[in-house]
Amino acid sequence: MDFLWFDVQGAALWMWLTFIAIVVALLALDLGVLHKNSKEIGIRESLLMSGFYMTLGVLFSAFVWSQFGQQAGIEYLTGFVIEKSLAMDNIFVIAMIFGYFSIPRQYQHRVLLYGILGVIVLRGIMIAVGAAVVENYGWMLYLFAAFLIITGIKMLFSSSEPYDVENNPILKVLRKRLPVTERLHGERFFVRQADPATGKLKTYLTPLMLALILIEFADLIFAMDSIPAIFAITTDPFIVYTSNIFAILGLRALYFALAALIHRFAYLKYALSVVLIFIGSKIFLADMLGLAKIPPLVSLGVTLAILAAGIVGSLWATRNTPAEIDGEPRA
Repeated sequence: MDFLWFDVQGAALWMWLTFIAIVVALLALDLGVLHKNSKEIGIRESLLMSGFYMTLGVLFSAFVWSQFGQQAGIEYLTGFVIEKSLAMDNIFVIAMIFGYFSIPRQYQHRVLLYGILGVIVLRGIMIAVGAAVVENYGWMLYLFAAFLIITGIKMLFSSSEPYDVENNPILKVLRKRLPVTERLHGERFFVRQADPATGKLKTYLTPLMLALILIEFADLIFAMDSIPAIFAITTDPFIVYTSNIFAILGLRALYFALAALIHRFAYLKYALSVVLIFIGSKIFLADMLGLAKIPPLVSLGVTLAILAAGIVGSLWATRNTPAEIDGEPRA
């Protein structure tokens, strides 16, 4: 069994296998037991599921701490917080995509859960490539940092225009190149039906599949911000990947509660902007102060303080605003 201690991207093989086993078990439990049949996820169930995933994510930090030390544990927690916070914008985009395709709430969980499978693979590839680049070209960290600062500044001054699903170039290509049905076919992603031109049976994509593809591409775009942000905290691939995945698992569960309340987080975008600027700036600040890096506990504390200010300020400013369900006000 010595092979279980082989080093894989800075961590023993058994650690990777343990993490993968946890994720597979969670997905199997979610899809095969708790939500075997399509149903609408209520706010209470959403909060309970999210709390469960968040607890597991935090508990995993204790595992990281025990195996790699205090600094690694704090770096994991910082990455976990940053990823979960940055993905909040993704919730708004997902809600717009579901609304555009008129996806019933009882089918949305199925789309999100299958979407996680793509996230696990795509982010794994991106993180592996990023880790290899940083290891061989250390100066790339400064490019990541500059990218985060620029992105944060752009986000700070960008307009809050709604996400335009109709003019998404990916959607236009899919509709032009692939056969797509006009209506949903239950919870099916594909359907076999007669081609109007030839009368022969043909495989069509359903709007449910289009929604899944667009959500995967949206997550890929958001990963362009979140992955460099965590690399600015730590370059350890195990910490970067596990904090990413645990944060996403919990956020997908929280979607059903936050989708109705996302308009309440009016100032969150500005808080996230400041977080990106801070994370990018601290690499240059550490050099100016002659430090190897800003202490992880300082990074975590500042990040939490900025996010807390943004969330509390948002909730207070919108305290008299009614909730929305699928874009409709709810008294």
